[in-house]
Amino acid sequence: MQEAQVIRSLSALAHEARLRVFRALVVAGPEGLTPSGLAEQLGIAPNALSFHLKELSHAELVSQERQGRNVLYRAAFPAMNGLLAYLVENCCQGAACTPDAAALCQC
Repeated sequence: MQEAQVIRSLSALAHEARLRVFRALVVAGPEGLTPSGLAEQLGIAPNALSFHLKELSHAELVSQERQGRNVLYRAAFPAMNGLLAYLVENCCQGAACTPDAAALCQC
């Protein structure tokens, strides 16, 4: 993962509502959630949620897919795993100790 992408990801997650949204999408797994489901679950106003989803999408931490009249949002697990791998790379006194990024999350 490039440093610029790491900064975008961390910046997007550095907000209480966006962190809550991202965590809810991680918990939801590959099935994802609709904006109305997220808004109801998290108690976030739909217009504010739209802004936060846009920020997470810009940081490539969430993906969206249109299903009929609904939009389904999912956590971007490869991006999440890449961010985690970047953060712990060489964490053991400079020695590589990061597990394979694919093993971090099987979603």
